Amino acid sequence: METTETRFDFDTFFRAHYPRIARAIARITGDPARAEDLAAEAFWKLWRTPRAQGEKAGGWLYRTAVRLGLNELRGRERRTRYEQLVQRRPAEPTPEQERAAAEEREQVRRVLAALDARGAELLLLRGGGLSYARIAAALDLNPASVGTLLSRAQRAFREEYRKHYGERE
Repeated sequence: METTETRFDFDTFFRAHYPRIARAIARITGDPARAEDLAAEAFWKLWRTPRAQGEKAGGWLYRTAVRLGLNELRGRERRTRYEQLVQRRPAEPTPEQERAAAEEREQVRRVLAALDARGAELLLLRGGGLSYARIAAALDLNPASVGTLLSRAQRAFREEYRKHYGERE
């Protein structure tokens, strides 16, 4: 008697999704090398979680990757704060940090780290070009509520940005 159960082809899935997952994490962390490590960790978690394998593996993996990226970002912020406390002086800016575009990206990362996880995930997924339907699938949301939730997340982002950096020029 044959079973109708299909085997999850992890190798094919890995090859198909790894570059996209690593790029998504790199957009969050700003560190492509660390993003590759975190992408590998996300796949390892998928490998170790058989219930996540199957039809919804893409959404599960994307959500896990975004959360790993946000955790990395939050950890980096904590480490920077602690290092500055130990040094008793602010870190010297490098020429790279002085560039306007790099500074703005860093500000956005800081604001994202201060948001609640779901709001940050919504903004990152939408910013990554995902449709409302794909966002709903990735975050286990009702597709009809994605627009409202995104609007709230955008408003929270603007408020948090203004709180930290004032109005944009």
